[in-house]
This record gives sequence, C-alpha cells and structure tokens, in this order.
Amino acid sequence: MSQPSRSGDRSAAVTRRTVLRAGAGVALAAGAGLAGATPAAAAPTVQRGTPLCEQPGDSANAQGLGSGDLAIPYRREHDDSWGYVFGDSWVGPGLSGTYLGSPVMLNQASFDASGATPISFTWAQPRGGAAWQMFDYRHEQDNGHGWEVSRIPNDCIEFGGRTYIQYTSVAVWNPPAGYDGSLMSGVAYSDDHGVSWHDYPYHWAGDTQGVNQSMYGMWSFAGIDPDGWLYIFSKRWNGSHRNTADGGAIQLFRIWPDDFRAGNFGAQQNWAFADNRWQWTRDVQPTPILTGNNIGEFSVKRIGGTYCMSYFDVADYSICTRTASRPDAVWTAPRPQIVGNSSWPPQHWGKPELPFLYGGYIHPGSAGPASLTLIVSQWNGQVGQSPYRVLQYDAITA
Repeated sequence: MSQPSRSGDRSAAVTRRTVLRAGAGVALAAGAGLAGATPAAAAPTVQRGTPLCEQPGDSANAQGLGSGDLAIPYRREHDDSWGYVFGDSWVGPGLSGTYLGSPVMLNQASFDASGATPISFTWAQPRGGAAWQMFDYRHEQDNGHGWEVSRIPNDCIEFGGRTYIQYTSVAVWNPPAGYDGSLMSGVAYSDDHGVSWHDYPYHWAGDTQGVNQSMYGMWSFAGIDPDGWLYIFSKRWNGSHRNTADGGAIQLFRIWPDDFRAGNFGAQQNWAFADNRWQWTRDVQPTPILTGNNIGEFSVKRIGGTYCMSYFDVADYSICTRTASRPDAVWTAPRPQIVGNSSWPPQHWGKPELPFLYGGYIHPGSAGPASLTLIVSQWNGQVGQSPYRVLQYDAITA
C-alpha cells in the first residue's frame, strides 16, 4: 500500500542516552563538629530516546507489533491504565512484513512518570489478543465515502465510560502542491474500552470530498477542564509533512461532554476574534490562535494545571513545546526540544538529536509541565527499511 512521506535530511545512528543526577549528603558527627560525606546516590535513569518497538524481544513484539508510529498515549479512565494508539503498523521491522493496519492499540498497566522505567506494553487490544487493526474498514478501497488509503489516528481520550479516537482518512499521501490529500475526518467511539468501534455518522469533509485545507482535519483533545468543558484544538491535515499551505494555523473550540457523547457536534463554542475582541461564540467560526511554520502532528494536554502543547515543526525540523495557563490564554514562544539536526540552527545546539523525526505526543501521565514525557516517531527515510518506530523522552521542560 502507499506510505506517507516523512521529513528528514540525513540519517544517523540513534543512541540511547541517560541523564543521571547525583546528590551528596553531609552528616554532622555528634559532639565532634565534624562533617562527613555520605556516598552519592544516583537518581533514576531518565529515558532519552528509548525505542519502544522494533527492538528484538521487546514488549511491543511480544504483543504482535513489530513496528509502528505515533503511539498516541491516553489514560484509560475506567481502570487507570494507559493506552497507546499506533498508526500504520507491521508485524516485522521497518515498513516490511505483514501489515497490521491502522489504528492499532497496545496497553500498559502502569506508567512511571519519573522516567526510571521505560514504557512497557502489557497487552494488546482486545485484551489477551495479538495486535490488530481496531477499525472495521478496508485499505485502498472505497468504504462508502470515497477512495481512502488509510485512517490515521490523531488523538484519543476516554471519559464517562466511552473511548474516542479522532482520525483522518487519507486519500492521497503525496498530493499536488496546495492540496492536503485527505478524504475526510471523523470520530470513532468504543463502549467496551477499545474492543469494538463505531463511527459517528457526521464526518468533516476533506480535500477529495471538496473541502481542501479544512481546519478540522487533525484534532487534539486537551481534556475536560475544571470548568466542565471539553477543550479541543484542531488544524489542517498535514500527515504527509508536505502541506506547506497549512501555515502552522491551530484553532480552538470547546463542547460540553454530554453533547460530544451524543454526537451533537454543532453545539461547540468557538474561540474567535469578533467585534474587536476575543470571545466564545457559536455565531463565528474559530479564529486561528497560532500561526507560523507548517506543522505536522501535534498534541495538547493539561498537565499539573498548565496547558502544554507539543508539535512537529516541519520547517524547523524539530519537536517544539509551548505552554499557557488556559486554553484561551496567550501561549509562550515555541521551544525546540528534540531536533533532527543538532548542528544547525543555533537554537538546536545541545538538543537531543533524532534524524527523520515526527510526531511528538505529550503523555497525559507526565510528572508536570517541567517534566513532560514525549512520544516521538522516527523513520529512516526509506520505505521498507528500519527504523520505523516510536521513542520515549522524559524530563522535558515545556
């Protein structure tokens, strides 16, 4: 089947790096006034680019997944476990061997936010079975909506006993300049924690359905805020990383969780600049809150009371982060965190380097905004060759 084109300008061996922190204790000898140093205690190892799949004998392979990308993390609210939603996935290494499909889910019983222990997958979906495609559709066929190559997950969330995946149906991976190549976007839901899935009847039309550059192509669920609203960020589809027309624009809307569950998507409120002020309204379409370089995959999550955003900046060739006190507040300037080339430009110097990177999803179980866990994808730029995988980075200060 046709495969996505991933950005990258050179290949390099990926090395696993660790960060160790040592501390010294000083004890005062009683009655003598003498200080004695105790042995330094090493802090837990923090993951710095630890591969989570495509390693012989790893936990993903034990669940039937050899290689895959994205691994979008979400909290399985019903039992406090963790799910990871992969895009196009294979049984073997690289883009070769038996194709599993997209999306595919692996799960984890518990997550170590300290980074001392890397993510290890405990079971595949459905529980006890081998990894397989969750959605019921056929690749490179018309499934009733028009020709589609694959359905790529953009984010996943569970609340109120129901699990939701927002996805983009891709019609053309390498569309002509100025077109995004999408068929449509949709939301699928599961009432048995990911075993079976159903599509809401409403879909957001894409490029080949006559709505090119729709701002509803890719979503990220920021979560249900203490104010009760479900906040959602969205942007144009740029899964091929070639859609330079997207301009890096991201918009914001919110919806009451009960309306979302009922599929009453028209009940959304939009964050828009109208009548010379920013406001929540149903009368005006959302106004882009961020613009800049074209952006691939992105992620927004509320971590420790702070809203954190990460995204693949295609032009800067890096995974960047930003923060805000509220979804509708002013966001900080982008901060490159993991880069495809650490030698240039100067703001990349000293950053962890991962050639052919993309993705960059915030783990909702992260320790805090000053200690995020990011799940970053990589491929080596050649279809059918390794690596094609996801890696874990911890202790990222957004």
